[in-house]
Amino acid sequence: MPRTMLTCALAGAFAACHAPPAARIHAHNDYLHAHPLQDALAAGCSSVEADVFLVDGELRVGHERWLLRNGTLQSLYLDPLRARVRSNGGAVQRRGERFWLLIDIKQDGAAVYRRLGVVLAGYRELLTCWRDGVETTGAVTVVLSGDRPVALIAADRERLCAIDGRLADLDRDPPASLVPWISDAWTKALTWDGDGELPEDQRGRLRQLVARTHAQGRMLRFWGAPDRPEVWAALADAGVDWIGTDRLEACAAWRTRRIH
Repeated sequence: MPRTMLTCALAGAFAACHAPPAARIHAHNDYLHAHPLQDALAAGCSSVEADVFLVDGELRVGHERWLLRNGTLQSLYLDPLRARVRSNGGAVQRRGERFWLLIDIKQDGAAVYRRLGVVLAGYRELLTCWRDGVETTGAVTVVLSGDRPVALIAADRERLCAIDGRLADLDRDPPASLVPWISDAWTKALTWDGDGELPEDQRGRLRQLVARTHAQGRMLRFWGAPDRPEVWAALADAGVDWIGTDRLEACAAWRTRRIH
């Protein structure tokens, strides 16, 4: 299918699933919780984020080197996800629902990507795969953020991960199969802190970004947004795909109230 037709098809699919907008939770800094991954899954999250460093050949998890957890990307995330998929009918959460693993490369992007390719190959049956831009969907889809070696990833004809884009990518319009997400700092789009009403000009800006992102067949996420119900509601009302939070239980309870 030509890319223009594919983009239109994806945009139509996104439009269909955004009325009314759903509130999907992205567990930001999941590893800071007592039980990485398990706490996020218990809260009903459909996406988790792990920051990684390459240390002595291992992909270690932590936001800073001095905060590295006693475990690796495999032991804290990939192994438990594989076990859950095998025991849960082929899905992480609910059948037919895609689960996302966002891997934030903190530094040495090229070296991490090369090591990550070896690691992910051991979990191939679990993961979404792309061959020449054609996607075969798995139970878990890996997206790379942070220090992303974009050129290296784009050059691979077969890969087990995609790229977390930035707002500037909306102008560049790379293939959605390569860049399915657009993520950026909240302060690059809005200044509202959640107090009072969301200013109308900022509400319009938010909706415009959602519309542009969905028209290209992508999903939208912000980091650094005020982690409070007023902002979660504004994001959901505007159709933003992911609500990032460190307050898993509070956000899950808010979503339950919203749904019911």
